[in-house]
This record gives sequence, C-alpha cells and structure tokens, in this order.
Amino acid sequence: MTAYLHAIGTAVPPLDVHEFFIAWARRRLAGTREAALFDRMAKRAGITHRWSVLPEGLDPTAATGLYEADRWPGTATRMAIYAQAAPVLALRAIDDLATKQSLDGVTHLVVASCTGFVAPGIDQIVAAKLGLPPSTERTLIGFMGCYAAVAALRTARHIVRSEPSAKVLVVTVELSTLHLQATSDLEALLAMLQFGDGAAAALVTGDQSGFALGSTFATTLPDSAELIRWDVTDHGFAMHLSGEVPGRIAAALADRDFVRAITGGTPPADIDGWAVHAGGRSILDAVERSLDVPEQALAASRETLWENGNMSSSTLMFVLARLLDGLPIRQGVALAFGPGLAAEGFRFASVT
Repeated sequence: MTAYLHAIGTAVPPLDVHEFFIAWARRRLAGTREAALFDRMAKRAGITHRWSVLPEGLDPTAATGLYEADRWPGTATRMAIYAQAAPVLALRAIDDLATKQSLDGVTHLVVASCTGFVAPGIDQIVAAKLGLPPSTERTLIGFMGCYAAVAALRTARHIVRSEPSAKVLVVTVELSTLHLQATSDLEALLAMLQFGDGAAAALVTGDQSGFALGSTFATTLPDSAELIRWDVTDHGFAMHLSGEVPGRIAAALADRDFVRAITGGTPPADIDGWAVHAGGRSILDAVERSLDVPEQALAASRETLWENGNMSSSTLMFVLARLLDGLPIRQGVALAFGPGLAAEGFRFASVT
C-alpha cells in the first residue's frame, strides 16, 4: 500500500519583521568588535523576508512593541499570543489547501507545532473550527523542531498504509518570532536572524496523485545533543544553534553509508528532487558541497529561505509545495535536521 501527498497549502502572516529584527540586533552589538561580523553574516544569510503574527505595521522592538527593552515579555504573554494566532494561521494554510484539493471526508488530523503550547491543543481547536466530526482521530507532534514535518508526514503515511481508506490532513504551524531573546551574544543573534512564522497544510491519502511517499529514514549524529536545542525559559523558548552545525552535517554526509541510507542507494547526482530543510544558507551550502550536487538542485530550498527564512517544521512543507508545482520528479529525497542533532527524511516520486 502506497500513501500519496496530493497538495500543500501555505500561509504566512502580513508583518515582515526581517529588517526590524536586524536593526534590533545591530543596536545590541553597537560599539563591539562583533558588529561588523554580524553585518557581513546578515548580508550573506540568503534571507530577505521573515513574517510574523505580531501586530501589522508596528516594529515589535519599538517603544510600543512586544520587545520594548524595559518590558521584556514573559512566557505566559508569548503563549497567550500563540494560543490566539497559531490556529488562525493554520486555518489560513488549510484554506489555501482547500483551493487545490477537496477536504471532504477527512478521517485523521496530524498537527506539528514546536513553538508553543495550549490545551485544548491546536489539533482540537483546528478540528472544531473545521467542523470535523468528534470521531476524527487526532495526533499532535510537538517540540521536535525543524524535522517535525517529516514526523507528521511519516505518521500520515503509516496511517494510510494501515487504513487504506483514510484521508489524513497534515498541518504544521510555527510562530518562531514569539521567542526573541534579550541577548547580546553573537551566535544567538545570528540564530535568531533566521527564524520566521509560517503554516502549511497537506492532504495524504491512498489515491494516486501528487507525490508517492516512499521509505523513511532517521538518525541522530553522535555527540551532538548540545548543537541544536530549545530551552524553555521565563522569557519564551531560547534557541541554541551552534556554528558547528554545518560542519557536523558536512561530516555526516561524507559517510557513504549515511548517504546510501538517505538516497536508497541512488547516487546523489541522479536524485532529481531535493527537498532540503532551509535551516540557513550555511546548512544548504554544506549539503550541496557534501553531496556534490549543482546549486540548482536546492533551488526550492534557497527560494523558501529567501522569501520566508526558517519557519521550523513548516519550512520543509514550503519546499515540498514548490516541488509539487514544478516538473515531475522521478526520484526525490526530503531531508531535515533538528534538535539532537538529528536528521530525518523520506523518499518520494511524482505519480506518472
């Protein structure tokens, strides 16, 4: 039994915070030796826009914004915004999906969200707003970070393979901009430079169309647990993204056995559809060089990063959406990295 990913809807909020946040970081580094390095890194980040659920038209770091210097928001304040805004953005992505694919008869709902907590959960809120029957089976995937979309689609695949008549709605929604931290640490500021908000929704069933979802893979790189992590603090979730991550990924991809596990034995040059999580330009560069694939192979990832930044679990869904709208793919690989340092993914191909 094969499961198929039919279509993906996407949504981002209206406020572009990229330049606001860069200016804020520059102010925190003003007068230090690291200021010039930050400027160079910001210019080469490959990002022009990052979108936020924070109030449209208002600089969140201004005197009346959420991140006003003398009134730094606590976790409760941030989670209250998440509880209100996350379901709204998720529903916008579902509405976009509904323009491409009928959502009548959904039997299962799988939701991934790593940037907030609320109970009843996002899955229950979305199910109620959509008018799904109480019998709809729901799964909520949280705090897995950037590869949570892989876990969500993998769960949908398992459901369809065990229940061929299942119709699974998969949703990812991330509000990363709720977690700006009051720090002047260069590495932390560079990590926060990358993150934005976004949501995606996909339909997975046993009907043949879109992408056939193939075998999955997962591994955790040894001695890497501290390289990517989230710490829950009194002032939101503090992201730690070590500058060592691209090098560790490159080293892992130099292992032929690891590459064979990812590609199923197909030489990387013969993969015609790469859906790589756009975790940052340096990560995409490391993947490109290590696998010795042309720059165009990661075009969908680089375009997603350019227009949206890193939206945690939603990022891979945006990349897959671009590939679904492009040329047919004979052999595709989806690959994402996240806390651990873990790498997860799956193989896919267009239905001919």
